[in-house]
Amino acid sequence: MKGTVLRLSLAASAIGAALLALAVAPATDATAQDAKAAKAAAKAAQPKAAQPKTFPPLGPLPPVPVPADNPMSPEKVELGKMLFWDTRLSGDKSTPCVVCHEPGMGWGDAAEISRGYPGTRHWRNSQTILNSAYYNKLFWEGNVTSLEAQAPAAAEGAVAGNGDTAMMEMRLRFVPDYVERFRKVFGTDWPRITHAWQAIAAFQRTIVSDARQVPFDRYMMGDKEALNDSQLRGMALYNGKAGCLQCHNGPLGSDQRFHALGVPPNEQFNSDPLLQITHRWQQYQKGVTEDTYRNALIDMGQYYNTKNPKDIGKFRTPSVRELKYTAPYMHNGVFYTLDEVVDFYNKGGGNAPNKSPLIRPLGLSDQERKDLVGFLEALSSDKPLLMDAPKLPPYAVMK
Repeated sequence: MKGTVLRLSLAASAIGAALLALAVAPATDATAQDAKAAKAAAKAAQPKAAQPKTFPPLGPLPPVPVPADNPMSPEKVELGKMLFWDTRLSGDKSTPCVVCHEPGMGWGDAAEISRGYPGTRHWRNSQTILNSAYYNKLFWEGNVTSLEAQAPAAAEGAVAGNGDTAMMEMRLRFVPDYVERFRKVFGTDWPRITHAWQAIAAFQRTIVSDARQVPFDRYMMGDKEALNDSQLRGMALYNGKAGCLQCHNGPLGSDQRFHALGVPPNEQFNSDPLLQITHRWQQYQKGVTEDTYRNALIDMGQYYNTKNPKDIGKFRTPSVRELKYTAPYMHNGVFYTLDEVVDFYNKGGGNAPNKSPLIRPLGLSDQERKDLVGFLEALSSDKPLLMDAPKLPPYAVMK
């Protein structure tokens, strides 16, 4: 009996030892894979650190995009140039395209607020058409999406060209030279106003920066002497501490999005009744509510397109190219120098109900502000893009 108990006890000990050995033995392949999978799942469940957002870098402009339904040709561009200067494409023949987009004024009009149609005043700064070929949203509130749509919006706008479509088309039909040119370019017996806008758009696509004339572009193409030390420091600030690249990115130097900056008001609106009339009339024309119409004190920008209160005060980002020739700046022309613009951003912009979170105090020193201005100027051509006015053909009596 005692021998039997002893044998059972030794067997139990052997089984316990075996179980203990299994518990501490290396895991099999299957258990190792299970452990690895559990570890990976635990790691995936952990919150990931935020990655810094990247933006399209500045660089030389690509070839001009051309819509398939309005191909370019030298004859079309020549016709578009003539029409750009022709007073007959306006209401009383006083406001052709070139009036608000003069070559000698940076292809703008160099005024804080555009002159507008006689007897009225416009209410915004006239944007340059330099490099407008690259925008997919035109005007400060981005309400048209092509140069073909921009031309009639300006020529027919009540405080811009104030032209009547039928009258402008008939004027062109009484110009024999235009009749012949439209026939060759568009294959029509008579000039059509829609073709006039296409020709003007084609011409505008030739008003672009030449990379060989722009210091920054030359630098990016390999000429390391094109930028001086101050401008190189400014470029580093642009891409880094100053945060310019967040909105002014890509070859055009514009994200083509909408931001509220808190730009200070233009004091002209407090003293010029014509500006006040236009401001009030624009509210009505853009379809705001009666309460908004009666109480609006500011230009509400993109809100007019969306009617979303979150868009009040937002305007499309303009290009930073050719700034040396296109002052004054901002939608209301309130800044005349790049130093003023940089100071505005350095202070964190102004007050606005929907102010962009990207606008914050920058803490730039005097030297850093100077370097940044120097780099911004390096995004402009060495000399302005000028052009002589074309000779325009006369009317003729219909026989």
